[in-house]
Amino acid sequence: MIKVTDLTKQYGKITAVDHISFEIDDGEVVGFLGPNGAGKTTTMNMLCGYISSTSGEVLIDGHDILKEPLEAKKCIGYLPEHPPLYTDMEVYEYLGFVYDLKKVRDNKKQHIQTIMEKVGLTDVQNRIIKNLSKGYQQRVGFAQALIGNPKVLILDEPTVGLDPNQIVEIRKLIEELGKAHTVILSSHILGEISAVCSKIIIIKKGTIIAMDETDALLKKADTANKVSLKVMGEDVLALLNQSGVVLDVVEEQRLDDGTQTFIVTLNENPDGIKLLSKSLSEHGIVILELQKKATTTLEQVFAELTAKEETKVNESHIKA
Repeated sequence: MIKVTDLTKQYGKITAVDHISFEIDDGEVVGFLGPNGAGKTTTMNMLCGYISSTSGEVLIDGHDILKEPLEAKKCIGYLPEHPPLYTDMEVYEYLGFVYDLKKVRDNKKQHIQTIMEKVGLTDVQNRIIKNLSKGYQQRVGFAQALIGNPKVLILDEPTVGLDPNQIVEIRKLIEELGKAHTVILSSHILGEISAVCSKIIIIKKGTIIAMDETDALLKKADTANKVSLKVMGEDVLALLNQSGVVLDVVEEQRLDDGTQTFIVTLNENPDGIKLLSKSLSEHGIVILELQKKATTTLEQVFAELTAKEETKVNESHIKA
């Protein structure tokens, strides 16, 4: 459905998006993540044809966004971070205006009514948009994106500025829309991404640093073999490395009373925790706490991946 090849955007000497490539299949709901300034919105704008790329190719359902813009854009419904609403219009009036702009051929009244029912706007269709709550205005933004029944929905921060109840409502709406559309969703609320997206793309400084199925991405950073260890004793780090069950150790804290806290990654031995405890006890180490780490969240994966990338960049500058 969507194929992006070597997509690049430069502003003078600044490269906002740097030769990224990915494919999204029909019916997938994909989370598009990255820190502020990573190039997410620029990429989305190029996918929609709102801005042109410096180089590279974007195909939407087989149509090149630059060579066949009309055909490609017929397949796209776009909700930018700030919905393009004419707030002095009534809801139905505005959606009729968008219908005419898109030159939709379906029965106008029936088409708009169906979309309003889908996004929950029927009861406010005759109200002026500026008098609606932020949540309802966001629903109007969703409705305009759905005019013309596009195959692809591109949603840029669709829950920004909403209260918790409104976020839940919009999340349910996105889940419902994902049953009938291919969706690209950008959001800083990572719990929202993990709840509705089957695939995740993480971008930083214009390049893709991770791309995988959501479950697979979480599994790669799974904390199933990680334990939190709080101890008192001498030469603890050396003893941990000699235990035979430890793959990696990170010291989190060392207090004046001699207490030390570590995050320990164990190998695949099913008795790893028992063996670790036994090894430390035999060497006189007082174990104050030894427990499994909580399950990995998308927030942890995102923080770890972006931090690693930052470290790589800093190391390359040092070597240079």
